[in-house]
Amino acid sequence: MASLLKKERSEGSESRDGSESGADERGTFEYFGWVYHLGVNSIGHEYCHLRFLFVRGKYVEMYKRDPHENPGIKPIRRGAIGYTLMVEEVGRRKVNHGDVYVLRFYNRLDEERKGEIACATAGEARKWLEAFDHAKQQADYELSKGGSVRNKLNLDTEINLEGHRPRVRRYAHGLKKLVRIGQGPETLLRQSSNLAVDVRPDGYFEGSGDAIEAHEWKCVHTINGIRIFEDVANSKSGKGILVKSVGVVDASADTVFEVVLNLEQHQRYEWDMLTSDLELLDSLNGHYDVVYGTYDPKYLTRWLSKRDFIFSRQWFRGQDGTYTILQFPAVHKKRPPRSGYRRTKINPSTWEFRNLNTPMGSDAARCLVTQMLEINSMSWLRWKKNRCSKFEKTIPFALLCQVAGLKEYIGANPALTVESTTTVVHPKFSDVSLSNSEYEESEVQDEFYDAIASDSSSEDEDSDEDEESDEKVKKVKLRNVSWAIRGLALRRTSAPDANKEFDWNMPPININPSQFHGSMHQGKDETGTNCWTSPSGMGFKIRGKTYLKDNSKVMGGDPLLKLMAVDWFKADNSMDRVALHPRCLVQSEAGKKLPFILVINLEIPSKPNYSLVLYYAADRPVKKNSLLGKFVDGTDLFRDARFKLIPSIVEGYWMVKRAVGTKACLLGKAVTCKYLRQDNFLEIDVDIGSSSVARSIISLVLGYVTSIVVDLAILLEAKEETELPEYILGTVRLNRVRLDTAVPLEV
Repeated sequence: MASLLKKERSEGSESRDGSESGADERGTFEYFGWVYHLGVNSIGHEYCHLRFLFVRGKYVEMYKRDPHENPGIKPIRRGAIGYTLMVEEVGRRKVNHGDVYVLRFYNRLDEERKGEIACATAGEARKWLEAFDHAKQQADYELSKGGSVRNKLNLDTEINLEGHRPRVRRYAHGLKKLVRIGQGPETLLRQSSNLAVDVRPDGYFEGSGDAIEAHEWKCVHTINGIRIFEDVANSKSGKGILVKSVGVVDASADTVFEVVLNLEQHQRYEWDMLTSDLELLDSLNGHYDVVYGTYDPKYLTRWLSKRDFIFSRQWFRGQDGTYTILQFPAVHKKRPPRSGYRRTKINPSTWEFRNLNTPMGSDAARCLVTQMLEINSMSWLRWKKNRCSKFEKTIPFALLCQVAGLKEYIGANPALTVESTTTVVHPKFSDVSLSNSEYEESEVQDEFYDAIASDSSSEDEDSDEDEESDEKVKKVKLRNVSWAIRGLALRRTSAPDANKEFDWNMPPININPSQFHGSMHQGKDETGTNCWTSPSGMGFKIRGKTYLKDNSKVMGGDPLLKLMAVDWFKADNSMDRVALHPRCLVQSEAGKKLPFILVINLEIPSKPNYSLVLYYAADRPVKKNSLLGKFVDGTDLFRDARFKLIPSIVEGYWMVKRAVGTKACLLGKAVTCKYLRQDNFLEIDVDIGSSSVARSIISLVLGYVTSIVVDLAILLEAKEETELPEYILGTVRLNRVRLDTAVPLEV
């Protein structure tokens, strides 16, 4: 199936601290394996073809057969990575009676240029994203050399994954072997390859993000190898009690995610004692569906009638490789109340699957599985008072025990826990090498991936020959290249060293906040509504001075830039280049006198579209050779690799908190960012709608926006020792924003 083999083109050794040797010693990386190419042919019919994809350095080739087993075969598509192409996780889709995970490629300068490939599992899709990101970094490095290299990477050489390619059909003696359109590799779609596990060590402190949360979890029960926790910090709020069950499963997060998402009855009967009779009612997009289920409570008590329920599932994968599934009670017209069943409203719940580090040299995969549940506070307190004797006979307890069922089921199935033999190939050294630590492999595992590119050949693709369904698939474990986990050091940093970022030879400008006004007013305290404040950075965790050695993070200090104003706009279309608007504060007399202004325009997709515009100011000019100076006047490629945001829902519904998370996000890797550098300002237009995952999360947030308080921290990711410790550029707290108060940006 769609396995992915990573091949290293040099004999790079591993360093003693567990990381790979420098990128300049490794050479070119190769990735190859089977994928599905999805598209529409010249007569408008959809197709799904099994294709062998080969990524070598910054080049991409697509074959009908494995070129290793068929020497001399020519690719049907080929090309180089282009800096204008983006890759997006579309999610799960049903194709030819099987579920696949789709990646969509598009050119951000030409919306018509787009294509799709698909993988059998979410884990395979993740690994291909890593492959494309490596290729993008190779292209970025060569582009940084300038000159003739830049001319080679133009739009004419980008890989084209569009379905139909204009060409002259060639009639051959093998015409009788053509497969009818629509048949495709249906049997292969029902298979699932067992990829080697790439255990990701990004979660330097297990179960924590990059923002400090208010939860205080206390273990109140243990059973069957799992622990059950209660959020005691919020237990007296009078609302529902948050309870979670936590267990370690001997499989990768990719594998466990697939098991939980699978609705097949026979499999669920082996681990799910309560919700094993499930039926898919509707699939709204690749990350959202609606499920109907039934269960018989006689397994818990003798007197209750049969019950049924409907719930929606929303899932996504974070930049650190952690999977999250949100489950809400729902209704659906396909399943009205039925005779003999009592319609039950299930408890809102979440699943989280996070890979754990394994001992050096071990191939065993392990992940932390967390299921969180909201329980009625009165019932929970009553169960606790009775020493949990009755709690063990309740539906919430049966739900929490699903983690134990998963643990035992996966442990009893070697096919899910034991990966196939890993093969690592070391061919001759390549003369094409990667760059310095700016493109270290250990860094890209934190990020989303935003590239691929090529051109087409004249070979007929729609006329697919009859191919054997039992193609041999090679597998390899992507190597663990980050440093070993050492733990979290929670200590407050000193104030940011402004000497590194600003020109202190210039006298500071006196910034008078009363001269700057936005459409959203500034709040006076934490109780305000529809307003903003600027909190300190103490609620965020950033990379410390020794991060490159021990992955330690520290508590953030005061922001380097001052938040001057916030605008809350609405429009029918997206709003770019806000700083050029004549009524924007950047164009005011006071704004023109400021040494530097950073404008962050968060474009929120909705009906209408919204824009949250943040204005940060410096009282001194930015030093040219500083990290901030390189970011302000650097290339878009450099900016995409450094622009980072940390979110934190300070107050709000717990499901929204789980959806947003607290992990730092490289926005340039997750969504499309456009940069405008003029005069004394840099504007960053963040198109949240460019990612299906981001659109899904923001739609959930907008449903609760009037009742949540959210903190955002903006910073530049430090990748060199001289850039550490990190510092926070700016922060903002948004208090219970009202959508109807957004104002149009008038011309």
